[in-house]
Amino acid sequence: MGKWNKWRNPKDNAGGRRVRDNMENIGNTENQEQDNGLDSAVNTLIKAILGCEEYLAYRAELDKVLQHPELKVEIDNYRRRNYELQTSADIDFDKLDRFEKEYENFRSDQLVSDFLAAELDFCKRMQEIETTITAKLDFQ
Repeated sequence: MGKWNKWRNPKDNAGGRRVRDNMENIGNTENQEQDNGLDSAVNTLIKAILGCEEYLAYRAELDKVLQHPELKVEIDNYRRRNYELQTSADIDFDKLDRFEKEYENFRSDQLVSDFLAAELDFCKRMQEIETTITAKLDFQ
């Protein structure tokens, strides 16, 4: 576990500076006269997402990870390999077990664990939004 703890800094707290900047830029487009109501609603949705708890937590954790570029590379490799295993045509449980064991220490690092949990929470929230919209539209 100590191998991965080198990236953890208890003073990490970059916060939502970029989130605030993004929220201020929503709706500041040159073509607002062409706004048909849907564009305005989309901008309102984006502002709501940028201010939701899941997104703010994800951004805070991402900001911490971005302070350690080598850790970000490791996380991206982990995510890529995980995606490949999860979407493989034939599921090889032995490969999955080896993958989990290989990354067990990596995932136990608090910074990695917090980031991946925040990312998962935000992804689930976005899926809920997409599912709700699609269901209401009777999109098949």
